[in-house]
Amino acid sequence: MCAIAGCFQREGHPLNPALLNTISESLQHRGPDGQGFLAWSPGCPAAIANTTQRLPPSPLSLMHRRLSILDLSESGSQPMMTPDGRYSVVFNGEIYNYLELRTELKALGHVFRSYSDTEVLLTAYVAWGAAALTRFVGMFAFAILDTQARSLFLGRDCFGIKPLYYTLNTHHFAFASEIPALLTLPSVGRQINSQAVYHYLHSSHTDHSAATLFADIHQLLPAHYLHISLDEPIVLKPQRYWKMSVQPQSTLSFDEAAQQLREHFLKTVRLHLRSDVPVGAALSGGIDSSAIVMAMRHLQGDALVLHSFSYVASSSALSEERWIDQVGHAAGATLHKVKPELHELANDLNALITAQGEPFRSTSIYAQYRVFQLAKDIGIKVMLDGQGADELLGGYRPYLGARLASLLMQGRYGQALQFIRRTVAALPDVSEAFLLSRAGGLLLPEKLQDFTRWLVGQQRFLPWLNADWIHQNHLHPLPLRLTQQSSVLQEQLHRATTQVSVPQLLRYEDRNSMAHSIESRVPFLTPELAEFVLSLPESYLIGPAGTSKRVFRAAMRGIVPDAVLDRQDKIGFATPEYDWLVDHKDWFWAVLNSDRACDIPIWNLKAIHREFKAIAQGRQTFDYRVWRWVNFILWAECFDVTF
Repeated sequence: MCAIAGCFQREGHPLNPALLNTISESLQHRGPDGQGFLAWSPGCPAAIANTTQRLPPSPLSLMHRRLSILDLSESGSQPMMTPDGRYSVVFNGEIYNYLELRTELKALGHVFRSYSDTEVLLTAYVAWGAAALTRFVGMFAFAILDTQARSLFLGRDCFGIKPLYYTLNTHHFAFASEIPALLTLPSVGRQINSQAVYHYLHSSHTDHSAATLFADIHQLLPAHYLHISLDEPIVLKPQRYWKMSVQPQSTLSFDEAAQQLREHFLKTVRLHLRSDVPVGAALSGGIDSSAIVMAMRHLQGDALVLHSFSYVASSSALSEERWIDQVGHAAGATLHKVKPELHELANDLNALITAQGEPFRSTSIYAQYRVFQLAKDIGIKVMLDGQGADELLGGYRPYLGARLASLLMQGRYGQALQFIRRTVAALPDVSEAFLLSRAGGLLLPEKLQDFTRWLVGQQRFLPWLNADWIHQNHLHPLPLRLTQQSSVLQEQLHRATTQVSVPQLLRYEDRNSMAHSIESRVPFLTPELAEFVLSLPESYLIGPAGTSKRVFRAAMRGIVPDAVLDRQDKIGFATPEYDWLVDHKDWFWAVLNSDRACDIPIWNLKAIHREFKAIAQGRQTFDYRVWRWVNFILWAECFDVTF
């Protein structure tokens, strides 16, 4: 787990060593255990050094910051070069099946000099080229220099667990693990991407496309690679190498599916436990994180020294502490808890915004940030977390509406009526109106999108956004529905996993963990596990009475305590945002009245002030828009954003 960066001067001029040092220092938190640089010029062999002072002047440089997890020796250092000097790699991530691939490559005649997964990745690329990407089980973002073909190859994992950003202009092509590193380049502007900004302010959507909120900076999308010739004008044509299947295909019985899901899950957790340093786990008390913690104990027995780390909400309505304690006791884990307050958030906010690089949806991100900070204080360098499970297994309440929409699309009206009645009876926080509005929002045709958006509160023109700005830039929200398939739930889960939800959650996860030099692993997000889950009938995911994750609950019987598996409530990393707003409204008001807030031309600040007062006084329903306003102002100030 590390940070990578690289830059190629298009005019052939040598890079400024001071600039390389600045980029490296900006990524130091991702790799505090070492650094390395590579320089290459056409016609000259590549040179590797651990300081820029030892590098020859060159138009291309690669940079690496190391967080040592596998093969802690110097032989695992990067940049890493093949023995013949042709290929060099900088790599961020882990290849969990590196031992199996190493055995396969040795059988093909390849010789290894280290025990690192980095050398396995590099050798696999030498052996199989871009086809190696589909063989990797892991999380990765890497760049490989081929001095003979005079090219760069950049690849990113199937779900985008590890980040990879790039910028291209008349001066250079550059890439890095984080946006702030690219902003250190003098030629990279800070102008907003209007469509990306609109998506965030309108409905909290980020990370769903190659665009970032900065016009000059893009990301390589998950499951894509770039092949760049260094001898020709650079044309970026990302290529997709993997696409997750959507259509249900499995004919397994429910019990057979539960048994196979259990085997898939234990297999992926076992792989994610490979490490040469201690591994801990985030524990929210929900089904997903509890399954990971209990699986860790199930697989490794008493030999495992198990530490879990939890956020505990100060509000009793949001606290999951009793579930955390129950799972921790059952797993024999050493429990560590943190209970952040708003004044702590205010103190840490600049560091959090800098770490994230782009705005984020809610203060629940801060709860996660503090969990990783706590793990660092205890001395844990690797953590397992449950990201992706809710999206794959239908864990959120809105997916109930998608399940109802599927039944209606398939003409199963009697089952749909029974689903409504049984779900409302079983889940006190779910109403008929909620189910019908969510289903209706997914079923109405595209020509009625405006009405559909009104049903779910996502109108194109919000009163606090500048309508002229929306018109002039031809801005539109993301479509609510991409196709008209009859399996609406499956479609929505696929969309959430690949576009709408998981990519932004993984950005939060990566930046919050790496801000504290911790490698966070997400066992639910492997192609094999994801494709298996999405091949199952929808009724296996959401039961006839609205029971979420139905097949996974069955799969975990005997491993996770029954009381946890039988939970019907849904909380997650929820912070008491409304209480914080009411108790500290003067702080929020000060941000909304700051000079920076007044300088932002894309919204109607008077309308924002009016809505904020109504929300703070309880005259209008509280939602995440307040945080979007505040976060956007502070982000614009932190990064000196231009409009």
